Amino acid sequence: MRKIFSYSNFIGKYILIEKLLVKALGKVDLIDNKCVSILEKCLENIDNETISKEVIEAEKTLGHEITALVYLLEKNCGSCGRYIHFGATSNDIIDTSWALIIREALGIVKKKLSDVITTLIGFMEIYGQYLMIGRTHGQHALPITLGFKLSNYVYELSRSYERICDTEKRVIRGKMSGAVGTMAGWGDKGLFIEKELMKELDLEPHLISTQIAPRDGFAELSLTLAILASQLDRFALEVRELSRPEINEIYEVSERVGSSTMPHKRNPVTAERISGLARATRSLAVAFLENIVLMHERDLSNSSFERYSIPHIFLLIDQMLIDMKNLLNNIWFNKESMLKNLELSKKTILSERILLELIKRGASRQEAHQNLSRLSRESIEKNVSFEDVLKKDNYIARYLSKDEISRFLTYDYLGSYRELIDRSINYAKEILSKC
Repeated sequence: MRKIFSYSNFIGKYILIEKLLVKALGKVDLIDNKCVSILEKCLENIDNETISKEVIEAEKTLGHEITALVYLLEKNCGSCGRYIHFGATSNDIIDTSWALIIREALGIVKKKLSDVITTLIGFMEIYGQYLMIGRTHGQHALPITLGFKLSNYVYELSRSYERICDTEKRVIRGKMSGAVGTMAGWGDKGLFIEKELMKELDLEPHLISTQIAPRDGFAELSLTLAILASQLDRFALEVRELSRPEINEIYEVSERVGSSTMPHKRNPVTAERISGLARATRSLAVAFLENIVLMHERDLSNSSFERYSIPHIFLLIDQMLIDMKNLLNNIWFNKESMLKNLELSKKTILSERILLELIKRGASRQEAHQNLSRLSRESIEKNVSFEDVLKKDNYIARYLSKDEISRFLTYDYLGSYRELIDRSINYAKEILSKC
């Protein structure tokens, strides 16, 4: 990812686009064939690293990056160099380069995200049947399986993968339309030049633009990556919460030092780093929305922010995906703790099942709910089995036998969890195969 966003890679893209523009100009006789051949050969032999340094120096005097590059290219390519950048504007080169750079960067993101999703699917096959408590508001709610919990992350992350694929259609587009977007510099040949150049780059063009490509694409991209960052953060938070010693259901296995002064510490630092980087990623998204709001056919207020923020948001999400892969490679699911924690609530977590059975047998819902709330509190406060409390209660005895109570107070109250897991896996596989 660092290599993709290196300055020499940007300059290489700029030169590639200038070379293809020369080629397209030659096809409509705006440049004679002799100069086309000379310029193509000259531009192919430019060393990106060397000219990158020269551009930086020249820009200090000229105050304009693309002008500096064009000046140096003309100087290198002789008299035919005057045709370089003919009819184009700076952002024809810059915005089309962004499309190429972002395509490369999203390729890395999609590969790593695909690996994360595939790993989670593999976990479901290994650990999917582990029973554990489902929590809402941080409180014990109903029994679930670890596979069901992980399936929710598979589904959410697959939605992000799909969202990236959709975003690509709008953000990975070239722009070759001149000073205010009308292609005036090429007369009636502009659409042909655009078509030829985009075909060479395997890009679709923006259908219309001002001097720059519309910035809603970058805003959408930033929000797409911020959503992904938040989903990774949600998983990281799950690990952090469930690694507490009093819960001890999921934790990072690591030989690293947990504390400089407390040798016993086993800190979830990888998960914590994911959460920290997610905050940085989300913080960038608002400014991308601000960049949509530009004056007339453009101003320059977007440029300085984009030059630092687009590389940064990709480097952030790349590190988060690296950390997520490392976390999954060093994670431990504690089956014993899951079962132990499941028992903490004395089976009061099955009160919904009893409630529904009472309703089916003619009990008033409100009355049944009030009685079960009373009996649940009694079970917890007196540290007595919920099953024993129910079997001794006269109200419950009006509707359920003791054998029925025992039968209903089992942890197989899992509904269609298997089918729901399969649905999430099938969706993930379908999305990953699409783009």
